[in-house]
Amino acid sequence: MADHQNVPIDPTLTDLYKDLHRHPELGFQEHRTAEIVADRLRKSGYDVTSGIGRTGVVGILKNGSGPTALLRADMDALPVKEDTGLDYASTATATDGSGKTVPVDHACGHDLHTTCLLGAADVLAQDRASWAGTLLVVFQPAEELGSGAQAMVDDGLYDRFPKPDIVLGQHVAPLPAGKIAGHPGASYAGSDSLRVRLIGRGAHGSMPQASIDPIVMAAETVLRLQTVISREIPSTATAVLTVGSIHAGDAANVIPGEAELQLNIRSYTDDVRQRILGAVDRIVRGEASTAGATEEPTITEIERFPVVINDPAALARTLDTFAAWLGADNILDPGAGAGSEDVGILATAAGAPLSYWLLGGTDPSLFTTGDMNDPALLTVPSNHSPHYAPVIDPTLANGVTALVAATRTWLPAS
Repeated sequence: MADHQNVPIDPTLTDLYKDLHRHPELGFQEHRTAEIVADRLRKSGYDVTSGIGRTGVVGILKNGSGPTALLRADMDALPVKEDTGLDYASTATATDGSGKTVPVDHACGHDLHTTCLLGAADVLAQDRASWAGTLLVVFQPAEELGSGAQAMVDDGLYDRFPKPDIVLGQHVAPLPAGKIAGHPGASYAGSDSLRVRLIGRGAHGSMPQASIDPIVMAAETVLRLQTVISREIPSTATAVLTVGSIHAGDAANVIPGEAELQLNIRSYTDDVRQRILGAVDRIVRGEASTAGATEEPTITEIERFPVVINDPAALARTLDTFAAWLGADNILDPGAGAGSEDVGILATAAGAPLSYWLLGGTDPSLFTTGDMNDPALLTVPSNHSPHYAPVIDPTLANGVTALVAATRTWLPAS
């Protein structure tokens, strides 16, 4: 087995990470990031193609006969105002898809993912004696929108490049740095985000009898939706339904003409997903009918993520490599997470197994037990928080090493 503990870490990666963190870009707007990625890959000796799926970048490196491994990193950031106090914190703003100016922050750690994969790609290019086959490094846009992986596939990813025999990737998480976690089977929930428009009839606040009040309609709908999980889904199933946004009206003395809800559904099986979607449709239309609405409500999809399924054998093979490197006590099983990812699309579209893991990125001194029951997991900043930022040391080095070690495991030298 290759010595995974002695992977050389390019000292310039820290500055690169800080630069990417200072300059985050929203999904499908990752133009600067993509240019940096493409330039560094070319300097490492990769054949580079940009603009796959709008802003995605693919690097390919052939190193003799053998299987093909795809290593994936996502590049996009979130519309979050950073509040970390770091000297390299983001102060960037951007225009989102609705035309609104929003703050932008790498609050999910995609800047770290990008940096780690660039570092690993260079290590593997410089040490070709340690592996054999074809390496496909994929820098994906718009993971946060749930559409970046599909955009790359739809743009001919596997028509223009070899289909992989394995898809590998990692996501930084609020676990202690030095820990890696992975769960076999259904690992991350499928997610459906919906926009519900309830159409009533507006009137003066003093004349409610002239209205069909969409605010009351919305309130009744929200309350009824809270019964879907508790009364319509088997108690042995795992699912979540959250109404995350509600908006109607702009004045205290005006009954508005419509109300909008935005809701999110998390599920792990298609049967449960269909049950919830059916219940949402029935409740929304039923409450509108009960309120006497003369126009049908509308339900539209905002985004969708499929369930991420880790191939059990493939994940075990990868985690065994990590255990030999870090020690078995530092390899955790986080169980099935309610977060969502679109990395599985890259594996499904290729008919390849997926091995996807969580990379600990939080100061270990904040933890007591360091396992999945550690109470600090409830208090340390997590992904998507304005306070979230992984510690650079040793997270960056561990992320590079993990990708190199996994690649050498799946593309062993002959």
